[in-house]
Amino acid sequence: MLKLAILDDYTGTAQKNADWSPLKNTCEITSINKHLSEDEAKTVLKPFDIVCSIRERMLFPKSLFAALPNLKLVTTIAPRLVGMDLPAATENGVLVCHDYLRRTMPHINTATPELAWGLMIAAVRHIPQEVANFRNGGWQHTVGDFILKGKTLGLCGVGNIGQHMAKFGRAFEMNVVGWSQNLDASSAAAVGVRYVTKEQLFKQSDVIIVSYILSDRSRGIVGAEDIARMKPTAYLINPSRGPLIDEPALIEALKNRKIAGAGLDVLWQEPPPKDHPFRSMDNVIVTPHLGYNVNEAMHYFYTDTIDTVHAFALGSPVRMANPEVLEKFRSKIFPGK
Repeated sequence: MLKLAILDDYTGTAQKNADWSPLKNTCEITSINKHLSEDEAKTVLKPFDIVCSIRERMLFPKSLFAALPNLKLVTTIAPRLVGMDLPAATENGVLVCHDYLRRTMPHINTATPELAWGLMIAAVRHIPQEVANFRNGGWQHTVGDFILKGKTLGLCGVGNIGQHMAKFGRAFEMNVVGWSQNLDASSAAAVGVRYVTKEQLFKQSDVIIVSYILSDRSRGIVGAEDIARMKPTAYLINPSRGPLIDEPALIEALKNRKIAGAGLDVLWQEPPPKDHPFRSMDNVIVTPHLGYNVNEAMHYFYTDTIDTVHAFALGSPVRMANPEVLEKFRSKIFPGK
């Protein structure tokens, strides 16, 4: 019987969100409801043959693969393996497989934009503060900063998520402008966005939404100089990845009221330490990386994971990121087959 761990199942719903019965005769399943540090993972995950992860909630560096001699398979959501040292997996005889994602749920791309729009409205209208005040027995004690209609929405990144944000902005009758490293006036106009330079984007926008894929090229794409260009009344929204923004610079700007506020679904470190400055700031809203986290999406994620593990258990793995590992380590990965 293979030992299988479901990682970062914070809400304890992974086994309710999909039908795991195809694995009942081959796997002993354990859900881990807390985030494990690397040191914790080296101990907790040592007995397991299979680890099922959700994107980069858990990082898999070389040191972790080396500490888990029983590990044969890591599954992950989506083929983009950010945070996973694939050469180290191969070196240690661990097969890495990903899911279908876009094929099984093509409209998943709208989940994060919807959350981002909610963060923006919540921040501009101070909704969390007013809800908390009401629950504490109070009534209105803030005034919303502005009406979205007629304001400038700046898109830092106009890819899949950015294009959805542009549609939302136009629906709210905002002036939508955009910049990215590969954008030009014609490609921007084709998706209903007016192209501006990066400097203009940060100077002119009332709300800036960062929607970039994290890579070596985009890490720190929003730096201290960009934040310094923002209006004191402007808001910065990041539903994408924490390291896209210079977090210390953003903390400083919020602390000194250089910008009005921020709405963040992602941070440099997730989960952040209990003493993280954002936890005590009244001009920032932070949600715990909820972008794609709805039951509908999680059902598809885990259904694909089950399909991946089932194929592996039958000795016919699918959607392999490092198929070359089978050449050298087949006897470890499939003992007796």
